[in-house]
Amino acid sequence: MNRLICGDVGFGKTEIAMRAAFVAVENKKQVALLTPTTLLAQQHFKNFTLRFKKWPIKISMLSRFLNNQEQKNVLNLILTGDLNIVIGTHRILQKDVIWYDLGLLIIDEEHRFGVSQKECINALRSGIDILALTATPIPRTLNMALNGLRDLSIISTPPKHRLAIKTFIYEYDKLIIKKAIKQELSRKGQIYYLHNNIQTINKTLEFLKKLIPVARIEILHSKMCKQSLKRIMKSFQQHNFDVLVCTTIIETGIDIANVNTIIVECADQFGLAQLNQLRGRVGRSFRQAYAYFLISPKCSLRENSKKRLEAISKIHALGSGFSLAINDLEIRGSGELLGSKQSGQINSIGISLYHELLRNIVDAIKSGKEISLEDIKSNFSEVDLHIPAFFPESYISDVSVRLNFYKKIFSSNISEIHSIKNQLLHKFGIIPEFALNLIEIAKIRQQSHTLGIKKINLNSKGGIIEFHEKNIVNHKKLIKMLQNSKNYSFITKTKLKISFYTSSCLSRIEYIKNFLFSISD
Repeated sequence: MNRLICGDVGFGKTEIAMRAAFVAVENKKQVALLTPTTLLAQQHFKNFTLRFKKWPIKISMLSRFLNNQEQKNVLNLILTGDLNIVIGTHRILQKDVIWYDLGLLIIDEEHRFGVSQKECINALRSGIDILALTATPIPRTLNMALNGLRDLSIISTPPKHRLAIKTFIYEYDKLIIKKAIKQELSRKGQIYYLHNNIQTINKTLEFLKKLIPVARIEILHSKMCKQSLKRIMKSFQQHNFDVLVCTTIIETGIDIANVNTIIVECADQFGLAQLNQLRGRVGRSFRQAYAYFLISPKCSLRENSKKRLEAISKIHALGSGFSLAINDLEIRGSGELLGSKQSGQINSIGISLYHELLRNIVDAIKSGKEISLEDIKSNFSEVDLHIPAFFPESYISDVSVRLNFYKKIFSSNISEIHSIKNQLLHKFGIIPEFALNLIEIAKIRQQSHTLGIKKINLNSKGGIIEFHEKNIVNHKKLIKMLQNSKNYSFITKTKLKISFYTSSCLSRIEYIKNFLFSISD
């Protein structure tokens, strides 16, 4: 198994992890639970210990909360097989951790781990099952799941009585901060105030104490010693103070039902997955929760920051983590499957061609075929007419619906494309010009593939048509065209050069359609 579980914060991913761990232990296997932070490891250790206290299951933690001697004892117990479940940070990926019989690796908050850490995980992969948990998978992970490289399950049903978190985006204003904190204090609730700069966090603490003198305030960040971290989190859970001024150390897994307001400074500097995770720290009870994302003046925002903030403000319904992840994939690109970049590269060849290439190679590997680059290339035709061809956001506003129609169009035959066109008309109304271009290009690709054409690259002044050596073009008709017109000439035995001026996008589409028709049987 290599399965990704995608579900919003508080939707029950930990419950699935516990049950999977229980099954593995019952089958005499060891379980490793990997978390990104020591605080989350501590919380999981507490929950797992409580859950399995009536069972003969031995559980331990491995993180910087343990001293050297304690870590050494845990390592010995792992080696001898006397520990069933080990919960820890990236410490459990290090070379000195030798497993007696590891059967299951659970990765919580999978999006928090970098490519190098995932390579360490892959080194453990042989012979073990992997269960990854996340609310908003990063583009690289989501792309792998969508293309069948990993299995994907989505939890979309919220817990009973859970309310959607109300999300507000404002330019930084101390009056908004004061009002938000006072509103939460008035109902005896608690607040996270996120200031992600350790060097200036004490100044923020003093500022808040002056702004709201009645509030009891403490700070928390990753540079504090483990005793202080434990003491402050325990004190906050017991409601000994009201406002926790913190860094992103609270981003993952912290579960305190009485905290139902979060204020995040410089929200434009965070990624979409991070914003969703931070928002998920509140709203973990039946009470209405609020998330305030404070930003720099709007004029200074980058384009991608604007898109992220727009997405987080629009997509706030319960179970919306997957939709946010799809949005992130569109904004940042899918990233490298074999390289170190977790986002980016998909635009260099286009999303439809990329997914088609990847789907073909995945199918080949799954069926046990020998992988051949030429075979992969022969399974599709590349068509570039240098014209705008896409679904505008104003036509299909939902990003997941938009992606679904892209996928349908570029994996369908010509008759199915006609049916998809009718669906678009019925659901969304008159199809705009750019979307019509996309549909026509999809038809041209299908017809080109049928004829054995590898590539069509055509701009306003002409271009190249490249044939596969094994094609079913009507060669008599093609030779006749060459004899009757100076617009065509072969530059190699498979590449045909076209010199012809087209004045508009529509005329270019019609020209290539007529050309394909004229060389067909």
